[in-house]
Amino acid sequence: MKNQESKEIELDVISLFKTLWRRKFSILSTALIFALAALGYSTFVAKKTYQSTSRIYVVSRQNQENNALTNQDLQAGSYLVKDYREIILSQNVLSQAIEELKLDMTPGELSKKVSVAVPTDTRILSITASDADPKEAARIANGLKDVAAEKIIAVTKVSDVTTLDEAVVPQNPSSPNIKRNVLLGFVVGGVFISALVILSEVLDDRVKKPEDVEEVMGVTLIGVIPSIKKL
Repeated sequence: MKNQESKEIELDVISLFKTLWRRKFSILSTALIFALAALGYSTFVAKKTYQSTSRIYVVSRQNQENNALTNQDLQAGSYLVKDYREIILSQNVLSQAIEELKLDMTPGELSKKVSVAVPTDTRILSITASDADPKEAARIANGLKDVAAEKIIAVTKVSDVTTLDEAVVPQNPSSPNIKRNVLLGFVVGGVFISALVILSEVLDDRVKKPEDVEEVMGVTLIGVIPSIKKL
């Protein structure tokens, strides 16, 4: 009994695959339509956002005096970097940056435009600003960097905050990611139409093959009259 059920399930799966193969051109066409729609949306509708990043390195006073770095210094420095990140995103620093850059926004709105990343086991901080204007993104990243450097020195009493990289005006938008959106549209379109084809096949209760007669009528099939057209 179990073998019979397994055989029926196998036959049904094969039948579904055959149905999908017969509809392959429709599936491909629908996937391409979704991909083109994603391309059009990403190119003409979606709002473009640009990102620019500045990087700073914090030098401790102890390291400057001894002119040497120890493992203990590096470990302590890695913990302090988290403090530096909180200082950069503090209301005081954001408010001062808004004032100096003459930005028409609140500290909360500016905090949504900036992010601070800390690579593992380093004392390097990357300050990234996002904006619809590429020049404004670079200006915010550099302006916030300067304000944050002064605040870090004043609060933590480190000897210096060195600029590793100035933020530059980005040439290409960081979002939307056109390639990713087109690929996602193609996959979603293909999956969507495939699901519809499978659903219609499963819900279709018409008799289309000899096995369906046995299943519906509950009787053993004696023979099959071949189609004259196929002969």
